[in-house]
Amino acid sequence: MPSPSPVPTNRHHMITRGKAGIFKPRSHHALTILSSNQFFQALLVTKEPKGFKFAAKNPKWLSALDDKILALKRNGTWTLIPRPQSHNVIGCRWIFKVKPCPDGSTERHKARLVAQGFSQVPGLDFGNTFSPVVRPATI
Repeated sequence: MPSPSPVPTNRHHMITRGKAGIFKPRSHHALTILSSNQFFQALLVTKEPKGFKFAAKNPKWLSALDDKILALKRNGTWTLIPRPQSHNVIGCRWIFKVKPCPDGSTERHKARLVAQGFSQVPGLDFGNTFSPVVRPATI
């Protein structure tokens, strides 16, 4: 077992774990999966891109992006207008997911375009909100 590193010396008065000689032991976990469970193996093997640059290199993800853009246009999700000077520009990002079949094979590649709503200001950037979930009181 390796010995802990030497205690650092600083001029400030704060006592840290390193100065007090407190070190957490490193634990190494082994990930094992039964070979009979193909679903979990497929989940580990399938890589989902973290951003557009990585997805644009794969034709399957490009097809998923095209499908989503066409669906957004077909549904009339937004209307493109000139930007008013007093409003913020709301960014967006792509989220990618692989939808597996019960047998572990890949059913399809799914892409979603998500607005970064944390930068919106109520009353300035939006007036109404939309919830796709129906409340029981509405029915």
